[in-house]
Amino acid sequence: DDPFLIDGTKFDLRIYVVVTGFLPLRIYIHSAGLARFCTQKYDAKAKTRKNRYRHLTNYAVNKNSKDFVRNTDPTSDDVGHKWSYRREREDVRC
Repeated sequence: DDPFLIDGTKFDLRIYVVVTGFLPLRIYIHSAGLARFCTQKYDAKAKTRKNRYRHLTNYAVNKNSKDFVRNTDPTSDDVGHKWSYRREREDVRC
């Protein structure tokens, strides 16, 4: 199966939620969250599966990649390999 990609890269979401009830189910989703991206474009070829920068979104792994882009501008939430959850949602809706 092909993964869902943004700009050709795999990503994951860190979403903060609070569950306040189960019957009925009541969940509150905080608007602040993160989207973390791989530092290399996804390629489904078997020979690339060991490339952790292409398949893992973990910050501890990707910060060591030569391709890692750190966002140093607090007013931009769609720069580099960490985006705000709000900005990621805007990209998916387009």
